[in-house]
Amino acid sequence: MNRASNRREAWQRVLHTLRESPGLGRLALVRFSSQFGDGMFQAALGGAILFNPERETDPVAIAAGFAVLLLPYSVIGPFAGALLDRWDRRLVLLWASVLRGLFILTTAVLLVAGGGDTLLLTCALAAIGVSRFVGAGVSAALPKVVRQSWLVATNSVLTTAGSVVAALGASAAVAIIGVIGAGDRASGAAVAIAALGSVIAALAAARFTARSLGPVADEVIRASAVRSVTAGLRTGATAVWEAPGVTTAMIGIGAHRICFGINTLIMVLVLRDTSNGSQLPGGMAGFGVAVGATAIGMLIAALITPFLIPRIGRSRTITYALVCAVAVQLVFVTTLTQGSLLIAAFLLGIAGQSVKLSGDAAMQIDIDDDRRGQVFALQDTVFNVAFIGAIAAASTVIAPDGKSVGLALAGAGVYAAGLSAVLINRKKRETNPAG
Repeated sequence: MNRASNRREAWQRVLHTLRESPGLGRLALVRFSSQFGDGMFQAALGGAILFNPERETDPVAIAAGFAVLLLPYSVIGPFAGALLDRWDRRLVLLWASVLRGLFILTTAVLLVAGGGDTLLLTCALAAIGVSRFVGAGVSAALPKVVRQSWLVATNSVLTTAGSVVAALGASAAVAIIGVIGAGDRASGAAVAIAALGSVIAALAAARFTARSLGPVADEVIRASAVRSVTAGLRTGATAVWEAPGVTTAMIGIGAHRICFGINTLIMVLVLRDTSNGSQLPGGMAGFGVAVGATAIGMLIAALITPFLIPRIGRSRTITYALVCAVAVQLVFVTTLTQGSLLIAAFLLGIAGQSVKLSGDAAMQIDIDDDRRGQVFALQDTVFNVAFIGAIAAASTVIAPDGKSVGLALAGAGVYAAGLSAVLINRKKRETNPAG
């Protein structure tokens, strides 16, 4: 009864915050519409690359496709962080949404017209790269529209609801492709519809007043872009190291993303093998089910994490999540069947999102405003370099049908290594707080 009462209280806080702060509602609209469009765009593009009979791909080619989808998060992320702490974040959200919509529509035209892979992936690279300014901008701006005492609960709800919205967008793309039929034309139609998310996000961002989302100081960039980014990453890394809870979160996020990359490649290859007699859907539909299972796990994490953090702390929440992740990897992923992989997707969705939410809370509370954008940009870099690197490395050793037990065990080893690093970091900081 007490737990149910606490859950209702957290949701009431969020609703009360929405009523008190119209800015939060508009910022949530920017986030949700962007993530719905991103979910549609990436799923449709993934369908064109991963499960399209017109474009046969091997594990290395699949890794290259994921690199194109996620490389901007690593390359553009540092620039976004360095500039979000100087530029008016309202204008960043507005014009990034407009540009993203244009790039998405161009990608749709290329797909329908049967354009070559190079031009297609270049446009996709640009669209996803611009999206980083929207994602990082929303995260950096949240403390401007929410009281600090409500950040954990509000961030948990918005972050995970956004992930669910992105999964719904991906599901919509899968449904469109399922109705029209696999191929470039169906993927192009889904991509075109995804541009609506950018339109809605731009309209919502336009309703904010100048500088209302920060940063407060109206600084002028005098150094070169490269020097600004280098300084920004160095500042972000210093801020992370000076905040023990943020260091712990970054370790946990990195470990989870490495394993997520390994498991994603395994899942794609297992789902493409339709000769195993499984009763579960395969291909693009099966991938949609896996995304949905992960999203449900994330939603559950959003419900439980706000209650775990005040009781056991952010670092212990991350520690317990990694312990559970090791067990899930050993018990379910190593069996390499569709059913067990779907269960693992659900459970690792809970564990991974608990780590991410704890990390976001640490960064928003423990990092001051003038360095917060740089820290979130550094997180984006760790988040995606780990994922891309893991898929690239796994693609060179994985079996064509995804049945590589050794690779699944390696994932468990990565989780265990992350857990060990978190415990060492916690012990070191507790013994020497000034370090």
